Amino acid sequence: MSTSVSKSPAKPAPTRALPVPTPETQHFWDGTAVGELRLQRCRACGEAYFPPQPWCAHCASDGVEVFAASGAATLHSYVISHLPAPGFTAPYVIAVVTLAEGPRMLTNLVGVLPDPGALPLDLALSVEFESVGDVTLPVFRPTISRGAA
Repeated sequence: MSTSVSKSPAKPAPTRALPVPTPETQHFWDGTAVGELRLQRCRACGEAYFPPQPWCAHCASDGVEVFAASGAATLHSYVISHLPAPGFTAPYVIAVVTLAEGPRMLTNLVGVLPDPGALPLDLALSVEFESVGDVTLPVFRPTISRGAA
């Protein structure tokens, strides 16, 4: 008597976790889809802020407006991850960037070697947009070549 073992189909590799737009963040994701980095600015105190929310992070006013940011930034801090993660090829750079308009943003760096020698703090960066599934993510690249990845 022969026994047959049924193999289940191979599971697809997990994909990168993606953000889910909410009413408060929809303007941001609509902007990335068309190549714009959209921030909010308070009409009362004039401060730009990120992440998106319906009131000013500085003075709590609900008088806010959406505007297209310049896309310029500088490197504030980073970590080079050597751990595999779904949707990423290790090593990769996770960074906090300071946008020219003032707010800081957590993002990934592209177009640079994941090496501390290529990542001086205050490195000039510019935004690029990477489509992943149905979402377009902002990532940043050095504005001058520092060892391409």
